[in-house]
Amino acid sequence: MIPEKLRAAWVIARRDFVAVIFSKSFVFFLLGPLFPIIVGGMAGAIGAKVQQDLDQPQIGIALPPDEADRMIAAHQALAEAMPGDVPGFVVLDAPWGGRHYDARAALAGRNGAGRLGADGKPVGQLAAVVSGSLAHPVLTATPERVRMWQGMVALFAARAQSVAPAPLPTVAVDEVASSVAKEQSGQVTTAQAGQVALFLLTMLLAGMVLSNLVEEKANKIIEVLAASIPMDALFLGKLFAMLGVSLVGVGVWGTAWGGLLLLGIKSLPLLAAPAVGWPLFLALGFAYFAMAYLLLGSLFLAIGGMATTVREVQTLSMPVTMLQLMVFFFASYALARPGTWVDWAARVFPLSSPFAMLARAAREPAVWPHLAALGWQGLCVVVSVRVGAQLFRRTVMKSGPAKGRKARGQGRRGRLAER
Repeated sequence: MIPEKLRAAWVIARRDFVAVIFSKSFVFFLLGPLFPIIVGGMAGAIGAKVQQDLDQPQIGIALPPDEADRMIAAHQALAEAMPGDVPGFVVLDAPWGGRHYDARAALAGRNGAGRLGADGKPVGQLAAVVSGSLAHPVLTATPERVRMWQGMVALFAARAQSVAPAPLPTVAVDEVASSVAKEQSGQVTTAQAGQVALFLLTMLLAGMVLSNLVEEKANKIIEVLAASIPMDALFLGKLFAMLGVSLVGVGVWGTAWGGLLLLGIKSLPLLAAPAVGWPLFLALGFAYFAMAYLLLGSLFLAIGGMATTVREVQTLSMPVTMLQLMVFFFASYALARPGTWVDWAARVFPLSSPFAMLARAAREPAVWPHLAALGWQGLCVVVSVRVGAQLFRRTVMKSGPAKGRKARGQGRRGRLAER
């Protein structure tokens, strides 16, 4: 009995796979993800350029002229040796006669003279003002800027007070190729990237199962097929056909990505090597994608079996989509808590298991847990397909004869009324 079901499932899978692959719409399906990637890349590049041009904060120096010059000299001496982006210093055109400079008004733009530099030119992105004196500097800025720059201003003021500041010593460098902290941090980044890629591919491709089943229900093809082969084989064949189509799409996109890497595109991120190595990690990635697709696709098949119209499909599929989003968040949350009950729950729960186990492959070198996880996920796929087929048989296949009997009854009553 089992071989007959497998042969029937193979016939359905081959039929649906060939019909989708050799259709004209499949080419547009392959090109579809390129447009958001191109648009997103252009938007990101433009946004980064705009942010770089606009976000150049400056700190205004409202100190006595001699102290202001020494503060600028300290900034020039220390800024290059400090990590990160150090804001520029600009000497403000302060009305000197005392220490009572209205820094708040200068930041708010209420006194035009206070926003002018010592050269008489307007100051651009004035983010803070240092007033008072070198011995007692006063930093006026927003709370986040104060916490960020308070220590830096104190360091510059301390160096500016030195009559003959000592030159910065030359630090000898002893570089290492890697460290435990860097390796672990890189593996976490690889795990996160794998989870995101798995989630996006699953959500992008799983909807094909639902649309295919609803289309055949509308054309009454599904009823003809269900009368010829077992319902379990029908569902299994459709599920694996759409999985094959998805793998073709993933293969094309992966080949394009690899081609870009070979061409030396510098903007593409380089991920750290996973704990199991890249070949096994990619193989596990394909396996877990297949399991995640089959698990989500079996749910969509059950939904498509219960729905009769496109509107019902959209209504019923929305909770499943939101559930998958919550599952992704759950697996991402478990990634930060390895070894806890949250991590184990994410590995055992069928929908989150592919995400959690792919993250484990990036962080731990053990292989046998993946074999157990793939077996567990495969069992859940079988159970989900059987449950979906039973729901389809009870909710759809039994409704046809009932409607037929009702129609025949109405026909007999109509003929009797005519007589």
